[in-house]
Amino acid sequence: MEKFRWCFIGTGKLAHNVAKQILESGRHEIVSCYTRNHEKALDFANEYGCTAFEKPEDAITAEGVDGVYVVTPHNVHYKFVKLALELKKPVLCEKPFTVEAKETDELISFAKSQDVYLCEAMWTWFSPCANKTKQWVEEGKIGNIDHATFTYHLKSIKYAPRVADPKRAGGALLDITIYPITYAYRLWGYPKNITSTGTLEGGIDLGEDIVFEYDNGLKVDISASIADMKGFEKMKISGESGSIEAVLYHAKNAVTCKNGFFNKEVFKGDGPRINSYVDEFDTVASEIREGLKESRMVPLKATSDVMHIIETIMGQIGLVYTDLEK
Repeated sequence: MEKFRWCFIGTGKLAHNVAKQILESGRHEIVSCYTRNHEKALDFANEYGCTAFEKPEDAITAEGVDGVYVVTPHNVHYKFVKLALELKKPVLCEKPFTVEAKETDELISFAKSQDVYLCEAMWTWFSPCANKTKQWVEEGKIGNIDHATFTYHLKSIKYAPRVADPKRAGGALLDITIYPITYAYRLWGYPKNITSTGTLEGGIDLGEDIVFEYDNGLKVDISASIADMKGFEKMKISGESGSIEAVLYHAKNAVTCKNGFFNKEVFKGDGPRINSYVDEFDTVASEIREGLKESRMVPLKATSDVMHIIETIMGQIGLVYTDLEK
């Protein structure tokens, strides 16, 4: 099949990681790129064989572009997604989709009015292991589920400069806590009650502890931080007859189902130990070619709901971005 041709808006560390993987697959090509620092765009273009443009609209409308991947810092997702939609180009936008829920809802409404494909790049939910977990839960593999715990703790705030920058919507919530929040939402939907506490410093959140409660009695505990390692990254879903467990659950390509003391099933997806971005890009390319306007894996309502959950948490912990760069 002919390669799917991308425009990259953003050329930072994640853009490089994604570019290497999708090009190695042989099923994708990057034909254009844009970032505010044109020198960085030129470096990216030289490395991956595409053309760097000084204006984003020129990159988006470059000859041969099939879809646009927005991989900028969070604070300018809205601007570039809207521009691509105005130009009638299908869009895959990195998480978090926007900083405010109303911006997400506006983009979704605009994409529908433009009749253009739009999808959130929540890579975890294109992975075989996350979808195996969903299958096990829906099949009742461990019986009725009454409790789940998700932790995601990092000890360094400096793994990416934007994370410590309130002007670029930095902090734990939008960068890492979004993973367990989304995981829980995809498995059990919008919670009945949300209770959160958090730690704020320098205009960003360093971490939060969150409790989701559901009508059926299910309780989900989420704890995440970019300032300590107290919980590492673990998932445990507890049911009446067993549990589903994983470490590095947002990225590692393995998950375990335990039923009783001796019955254990380990599922490992095809490919590398850590999830590949190729699953996501292959799926999105296929859906765009099929003529879909949203992804089967990440419906737009799910993206909206997660952003509204995040906005509730922001209000509860007092997180407000007062000086975002636009």
